[in-house]
Amino acid sequence: MATPESESFVRTFARGLKVIEALGLATGGQTLAQVAEAVDLPRTAVRRFLLTLCDMGFVRTDGKRYWLTPRVLRLGLSYLNSLPYWRDAQPALEELCARIHQSCALSVLDGEDLVYVQRQHAKRILPMSPSLGSRLPAHAVSMGRVLLAGLTDEELDAYLRNATLTRLTSATLTDVGALRREILLARQQGHAWVDGELDESICGLAVPVRDRHGATIAGLNVSLPSGQFTREEAMAQFLGELRNTAARLRANAG
Repeated sequence: MATPESESFVRTFARGLKVIEALGLATGGQTLAQVAEAVDLPRTAVRRFLLTLCDMGFVRTDGKRYWLTPRVLRLGLSYLNSLPYWRDAQPALEELCARIHQSCALSVLDGEDLVYVQRQHAKRILPMSPSLGSRLPAHAVSMGRVLLAGLTDEELDAYLRNATLTRLTSATLTDVGALRREILLARQQGHAWVDGELDESICGLAVPVRDRHGATIAGLNVSLPSGQFTREEAMAQFLGELRNTAARLRANAG
């Protein structure tokens, strides 16, 4: 993998991507000065990046402010379309949601976060209801636990060594040793249960989605109102359904 210090790392390309990311963090457009401050680069360099992105149709400007265009969606959709199971994910989650009458989601791991690549809402919307592209800290949610459980021992050690384990509620696990034990338990059992660690009103049960070689490629969960289900009740009602849907996605994962 290329690093900023390696000869194969293209700094100009990386900086252009940082500009795109910075523009996506605010609504209503940003000035040149705001973008330059966000990416910590000289205004002259940022101006060249912005003008290039305007020429390519990824950014528009009124002469003072800059904002992203819908063309940027091509970048995100390119990733989603590259997932062999993604086209089947929406109908699979729709059918799962219809059977269990609870919200469910599919996510992948990106650094210390999980990223939602599919989400199906039940009629009852939970207080915290992420959508496609939403990011959540992996350590505090059930899908994050099964995704972390799918890492190699070396990758998991690196994550636990470097991750920022923010306390989000009184129940959030921030002790590295305790978190490691929960992740290893999820690896052993093939599922994870998390109650009130991200939001006190939400609990979740998750299973891994694997490819044909057994590698974890996504996490699948059901989100539930905290206090309405014990771990045992949730497992009895939803674990089999989650595993059946995960097996369906695995068959299309290549």
